[in-house]
Amino acid sequence: MIFVVTGGSRGIGAAIVATAVAAGHDVAFTYVQNAAAAGSVVEAARKINPTCRCMAACVDVRDSEAVDAFSTKVLDEFGTVDVVVSNAGINRNALLMSMSDDEWNDVLAVNLSGAFYIARAFLPAMLEKRFGRFVFLSSLSRDGLSGQANYAATKSGLLGLSRTIAKEYGKRGITSNVVAPGMIDTDLSRENMSDTHARFWEENSTLRRVGTASEVAAAVMFFAQQDAAYINGTCLPVTSALDWVP
Repeated sequence: MIFVVTGGSRGIGAAIVATAVAAGHDVAFTYVQNAAAAGSVVEAARKINPTCRCMAACVDVRDSEAVDAFSTKVLDEFGTVDVVVSNAGINRNALLMSMSDDEWNDVLAVNLSGAFYIARAFLPAMLEKRFGRFVFLSSLSRDGLSGQANYAATKSGLLGLSRTIAKEYGKRGITSNVVAPGMIDTDLSRENMSDTHARFWEENSTLRRVGTASEVAAAVMFFAQQDAAYINGTCLPVTSALDWVP
């Protein structure tokens, strides 16, 4: 199958790319700034499975025209698309009363509008062959999280977007589902997590640890498989049953 992954140069996105390639799939992924990191992901993919194609593209998902150009490039290079994983996301943390317009708008533009642009761009190719899989990366914060009104709003919005796609296009062989990770050990989470927060997650997790990016990637691959054809419009938490945060 042909995978498209947004935000594939690090963390969960990079793990999804690696897992897909290891399973024998071709992958095109996006990144925004770090070309060196993207190159490392491509090189790692080639070592994992030299027979699979892996392409990195610098794309700002906030730009609908750039997204459309990317979709054209992918379809030209790979001929089709089977699985689209919307993983690209940013956060701009602040309490609601002190959150600026830019902090609000930037997060919505990347996390929610970007996911919409990607889905809209690749949907026609899926409709043409009556098959496709959309997987959106939400978050535990979809139910609200202090200091992240913008981020939480986008992660909740992805559920509505995904379920709408499921209802509109399920009859055409296209499914759309959501994976909602909890605290996952990535470079980004380590950069933004204090020792106190790390202890909180470890002590309250039923498994007494944070999750790994490869565990999230496994959940994405579950939705992508052919045998998941009757699972549509749902959300899979990857949270170690920690579904509450203050």
